[in-house]
Amino acid sequence: MEVGQLQRQFVEYTASLFREGVLDDQFTQLQQLQDESNPDFVVEVVSLFFEDSERLLNDLTTALDQRSVDFKKVDAHVHQLKGSSSSIGAQRVKNACIAFRNFCDEQNNEACLRCLHQVKQEYYLVKNKLETLFRLEQQIVAAGGSIPMME
Repeated sequence: MEVGQLQRQFVEYTASLFREGVLDDQFTQLQQLQDESNPDFVVEVVSLFFEDSERLLNDLTTALDQRSVDFKKVDAHVHQLKGSSSSIGAQRVKNACIAFRNFCDEQNNEACLRCLHQVKQEYYLVKNKLETLFRLEQQIVAAGGSIPMME
């Protein structure tokens, strides 16, 4: 595929992530921090988010699986996940965490389990979408092009 076509695909795909509410303006701000001196900045930050989120989702699954659930602990994990998803612009993950925290306050185990399922769905959606975006970036660079900046 030629560079111009890949770049158009990249722009359209990125725009769709914003339209669908998968990403918000925080992701754009993250992209603006990337430059020639740190060309992998976004990939590195997002990779840390993935690692952190996987650990937190495992911790949440374990915490909610206990006979006696420690909702303060669950809430602390959800709060952390909300913060890190917010910092990379993963809007739907962040929104799912907000709902999750309300049920932690109510100590509603069943609703927390439903929220955990929802948060996991949103997380795996954003993870797949960002991995696709990064593959597109790699193809553009490999073809000798530059990554188009989003307005």
